[in-house]
Amino acid sequence: MTSTAPAAEDSQAVNGGGGPRHVAIIMDGNGRWASQRGLPRVAGHRAGAESLRKAIRTAVEHGVEALTVYAFSSENWRRSSEEISDLTSLMRYYLERELATFEKEGVRLQIIGDFSAFGSELAAKLSRAVERTSGNRRITLVVALNYGSQAEIAAAARKLAERARSGAVDPADICPAMLEAELQTANLPELDLLIRTSGEERLSNFLLWQAAYAELVFLDTLWPDFDEATFTHAIEQYRGRHRRFGGR
Repeated sequence: MTSTAPAAEDSQAVNGGGGPRHVAIIMDGNGRWASQRGLPRVAGHRAGAESLRKAIRTAVEHGVEALTVYAFSSENWRRSSEEISDLTSLMRYYLERELATFEKEGVRLQIIGDFSAFGSELAAKLSRAVERTSGNRRITLVVALNYGSQAEIAAAARKLAERARSGAVDPADICPAMLEAELQTANLPELDLLIRTSGEERLSNFLLWQAAYAELVFLDTLWPDFDEATFTHAIEQYRGRHRRFGGR
């Protein structure tokens, strides 16, 4: 992968040994986990919600500042209406159950993607949860809902095009940093580590720009089986890598 490299002076980023500040996870395998056990797909999603709780705790223990999870992609609308309804109900249940925990444990909630597509009631609940946790500083949990990275990049490009058309910016001055500032993740640390579970080895339209220099870890583990030890092992893999960003 190629992109504008971070400054060489960032010794923690260039040299191995340091822990990741920002981790992203593609939480894949809920359906297969349920199928292997003869259970409905919603059972896999419920088990996956428990894995997310474990992931948040583990991230905090390892000093991770931001944890971004792919909860519902813009392509997931192609799934059956029954599964979409199950996922929406689970999101509502999880939010109602976990919000007090987020407030108690200092978890700041942030949403990327267009979550208004889930209806006004759930969208309002999500907005209130984001507002109620906005002062928390222990870790930022970023949930990608109805999110697609290509659409995010296109939207950022449109914003820059509009600024150029109005004369606010010279098109010749547009650079990667300016586009990155228009992304929904602009307030977060650079992405260090991206994990995908279930044995698949692709990004599936998730954080394409942000992952340009992230370390990638693909695991055979299905998401409901993702536990503290699995997450810790992935972080240890990250710590053992030498990040050169195109240098030597």
